[in-house]
Amino acid sequence: MARKKAYNEDEVVEKAMRLFWRNGYQATSMQMLETAMGINKFSIYSSFGNKNGLFLESLKCYKKNVSSMLQAFDKGTNGVEDIKQFFYDSVRSNFNDGQIKGCFVTNTYNEFSEDEDLVIKEQIGNFMDNIKKMFINKLQMNSSKSEETILKQANYLLLAKHGLAAAARVNTQKEIEDYIEMSFKNI
Repeated sequence: MARKKAYNEDEVVEKAMRLFWRNGYQATSMQMLETAMGINKFSIYSSFGNKNGLFLESLKCYKKNVSSMLQAFDKGTNGVEDIKQFFYDSVRSNFNDGQIKGCFVTNTYNEFSEDEDLVIKEQIGNFMDNIKKMFINKLQMNSSKSEETILKQANYLLLAKHGLAAAARVNTQKEIEDYIEMSFKNI
């Protein structure tokens, strides 16, 4: 008979996600995960297979946590103003929680850019492609823009979003707000 888990899997994944978000995948040890999650290695391996499996569950947890923000962004009808609000919304937590900085997906994107973990690369790529599609949809609300301009602006905004997430790790709220405002001067 299988033993009943003495922990809530969603809660321990949330704790692992915050640790991975703060430290990155490579710098997060199994010992750190045990401590943060409050469970032993056996339980981690039993529930998630390995550190990589736990990391993938952490990415799913993050996506679930930001899904309401993404849905609100997707449903907006104000074009570029929706994108600008999305930028502000995406860094808001950086100034509420002193330990979590940047975007977990962007941090992962930067850490795994040279890595060969195809599953993680695919997860990150799909997330970024979805955001780019939303940027394109918002930019298309201005019918005076050509498709070429829309694509260039969507590419620019995706890179600006990466830069924003990286900057949010170290810059002040005022610097971040200035960055956002300047990013939208020519869009």
